Amino acid sequence: MSGVIGIDPGLSGAIAHYFDGVIATYDMPTFAVTKGKKIRREVDAVQMATIIANHQPDHLILEQVSAMPGQGVTSMFNFGRSYGAVEGVVSALRIPLTRVTPQRWKSAMHLSSDKGESRRRATQLFPDYADQWSRVKDDGRAEAALLAFYLAKGFNQ
Repeated sequence: MSGVIGIDPGLSGAIAHYFDGVIATYDMPTFAVTKGKKIRREVDAVQMATIIANHQPDHLILEQVSAMPGQGVTSMFNFGRSYGAVEGVVSALRIPLTRVTPQRWKSAMHLSSDKGESRRRATQLFPDYADQWSRVKDDGRAEAALLAFYLAKGFNQ
């Protein structure tokens, strides 16, 4: 197999494989970590590597995000860990990586920051696969699919 993979990083993000007009999406794999009485989630890098390796992509595109005003230090640290896990997996698998800011890829795809808009655009492009992002909480799947499409169709040039 080949094709490209798009990743919307973070715990509620997703992975999408695009090849020959076919999209397959996966929620970002996570596992629970108990620290005292608190339970938190972390990205499961092993499961992520398995998903990516099974598709044998030619290239991968990762949404390059940064801190946003109002986000707490702990939240940003945890997000950075998730982002770093993606970079580590991709490096270990030796897959060429392109990073793109949300502003750049969304502008090229004629999108705003509205997550619902991303789901609608993904449905327009891939109506046969719209069930993969039919729920509001599936916006990460839609954005990962759009990232993969963005790379595959050369919008990043």
